[in-house]
Amino acid sequence: MLISSAVRDGFDYTFWVYILVSRTGTLYVGITGYIDRRIAQHKMDSIEGFTKKYKVHRLVYYETYGHVQNAIRREKQLKGWRREKKIGLIEKMNPRWQDLAENWGREMRFRGQPLVRTP
Repeated sequence: MLISSAVRDGFDYTFWVYILVSRTGTLYVGITGYIDRRIAQHKMDSIEGFTKKYKVHRLVYYETYGHVQNAIRREKQLKGWRREKKIGLIEKMNPRWQDLAENWGREMRFRGQPLVRTP
């Protein structure tokens, strides 16, 4: 069977497997082809279900894949792991459990740059 990477609008398509966490430590494993949009949906509670019910908003881990089959396989694998193993995976990449999407969509500012916009 021939597997090729997906293409969207002339660009290679990336699939994301990610882990979110709530303030109380609830973990959620998901998959998407639009990571920025999907994480924003989780943060705004615009998706009915588990993440809205348990307020799972903070992105603490992700992996990227060029083939959807590989991403689905990995998502299923992670969902089957015990909590302790997921925590170990998160802490390898993100030992402080920082929200990796905290500043997505915000304007970047550099040291010495004024806070007011210039015309």
